[in-house]
Amino acid sequence: MEILIWTGALISLLGLGGLVWCVLRGLKIRRSGADEARMRSELQRLFAVNFAALGVSALGLALVVAGIALG
Repeated sequence: MEILIWTGALISLLGLGGLVWCVLRGLKIRRSGADEARMRSELQRLFAVNFAALGVSALGLALVVAGIALG
């Protein structure tokens, strides 16, 4: 079950990287000085990516917990 734990940890780190990227991208969008409609559109698109990264991170955590429980 060690492989399950390490795989889950890697997937969680990928999801965490995605979350960090979303934060940095969101700050860049806000600082760009774009008009309200364009900024809102880009932030809504970024929300979907953020939610996906959160899901990937949660999936990785679930794999780690399953590996620990089964090990």
